[in-house]
Amino acid sequence: MHNHNRLGRRKLLLGALSLAAGTGHSRQPAAGPYAGRADVAAFVDALVVEHGVPRGWAERVLASGRRSARAEQLMTPSLTPPPRDWRRYRQRALGEARLREAIAFRSTHRATLARADDDFGVPAEIVVAIIGIESSFGRVMGSFRTLDVLLTLAFDYPRRASFYREELAHFLALGHQGRLDVLGQTGSFAGAIGLPQFMPSSIRRFALDYDGNGRVDLARSAADAIGSVASYLQGHGWRRGLPVMFDAIANEAIADQLGRGIAAVHAWADVADLGVRIDGYLPPETQVVLLDLPYQQEDDSTNVEYRIGTANLATILHYNRSYFYAAAVAEFAAALRALDQAPPVPPDPQSG
Repeated sequence: MHNHNRLGRRKLLLGALSLAAGTGHSRQPAAGPYAGRADVAAFVDALVVEHGVPRGWAERVLASGRRSARAEQLMTPSLTPPPRDWRRYRQRALGEARLREAIAFRSTHRATLARADDDFGVPAEIVVAIIGIESSFGRVMGSFRTLDVLLTLAFDYPRRASFYREELAHFLALGHQGRLDVLGQTGSFAGAIGLPQFMPSSIRRFALDYDGNGRVDLARSAADAIGSVASYLQGHGWRRGLPVMFDAIANEAIADQLGRGIAAVHAWADVADLGVRIDGYLPPETQVVLLDLPYQQEDDSTNVEYRIGTANLATILHYNRSYFYAAAVAEFAAALRALDQAPPVPPDPQSG
């Protein structure tokens, strides 16, 4: 009965999408700037072969797309970018208001977070930190039409065209499968969707129907978002019980020598032999990555903080390649853990 209902819902979704995209007896929308382009036609050829999306359906959907000049503008790096400032970034990411929201979100969804920990080994505070930093727990998910963003970045933004054509292909495959509304879906100016800001490829690989209602909804279901984040991290190598990050003493020469990657590929014993020190203990064979976090001092000079991350931090770097982002997630999670471990405040004897 449940499967029958799910199939019925999928047929309804596909039927509605077919009408919206100009099939059946509905009037086909006016063709947008991507209709008839040779590069778009070649993309559709590959889409049909690689993802099994019907040609006519894909052409009608893509014809309704519009160029998003604003998304392109926001994605284009400034010619004079401000200095990278870890402490300013951290202050924004770990502000008191967001921490209060995190406490409320964790309290509301404690059972689901505990289930995700059991299922995937990812602690609640890590999942909460990611959702908090990504979308402020759903308050800031973006209002750009995702189809327009992906089309623009795939065909009018050469810097990352290959990446965005892949994401557009996954997005259309999701739409044809009835898993999202390709004409109405909104998200960030970079094409990310929902509370966890998943790209379409991540939705296809890792998103879960964690509330059991028969569909994945990362924008409105906190349970789906929680399960999907934990699924993503486990899928990228999260290890239950492994520490995430340590404060470290290092220098620029060591960071240069280790290569500034996002994977934990260096044995801790070898890194320690270079002179790196941490505020804790790791077995010598533990694979690690070194993060350098520059910040601006009051005299406008630059100083650097360093962190040693394990394979678990590397999974966060796969979620977002920014060292600032990964360090902020780890520190956000540590702040939530510290709240759990803090002794209760005794009652004020004068308040009775």
